[in-house]
Amino acid sequence: MNALLRMGKRQIFLMSSSAVHGYEYLQHAESDLRAYFGKNNVKKVLFIPYALSNHDAYTEKVGTVLKRWGFDCEGIHRQSDPVQAVNDAQAIYIGGGNTFLLLKSLYDNALVEPIRDRVLNGSVPYVGSSAGTNVATRSIQTTNDMPIIFPPTFDALALVPFNINPHYLDPEVGGKHKGETREERIVQFHELNEAPVLGLREGSTLLVDGDRATLIGVNKARLFRRGQEPQEFESGADFSFLMK
Repeated sequence: MNALLRMGKRQIFLMSSSAVHGYEYLQHAESDLRAYFGKNNVKKVLFIPYALSNHDAYTEKVGTVLKRWGFDCEGIHRQSDPVQAVNDAQAIYIGGGNTFLLLKSLYDNALVEPIRDRVLNGSVPYVGSSAGTNVATRSIQTTNDMPIIFPPTFDALALVPFNINPHYLDPEVGGKHKGETREERIVQFHELNEAPVLGLREGSTLLVDGDRATLIGVNKARLFRRGQEPQEFESGADFSFLMK
């Protein structure tokens, strides 16, 4: 985690998900994501589809939307040298799927350090959704996914010094389900871990500009810190205190 100590103008766009009820694919984030790419002079996006098994279909799905917005998109799986592709990228976008499969694939392709280095030194903007957001944090220990495969470690890219729980769900009022709630599982994480956990509800995004972090999007977020009551934050909230 020493990379977290570096001072860089990192640019990070972390979505809870790509699909939100009432919107077409990625539509909920269109204006913010287009502005983000524009600010960072992005014309072409390197998409990393490792969280799903059909890399071509996944890249085509994302690329169709990005191209409609005016951005080229290429899949890293089509590049002969994935590390060089990361080093040459104008922007890196890691999509959702299974977080365990994604993280193992990043390690298998020796991409963890190159991505971390380029993002933290401010030379490439990063976009993540769902699993792609999970791997941007300290670890994947607060993912909702099933461990279908073993990554070498839970340690992730550590682009931000805390954890995120994408797709955060509140308990259904009057619901009959008696299993553990998302909040209870995060409390269990805090029985053994100190890291704050930001619960991103569908339609919410964390935008990081250097050491400044801001909640944007169409929904609120819920912050969990060990030994403290959870806190609710509206869109527009400043989460820069989590970046320290």
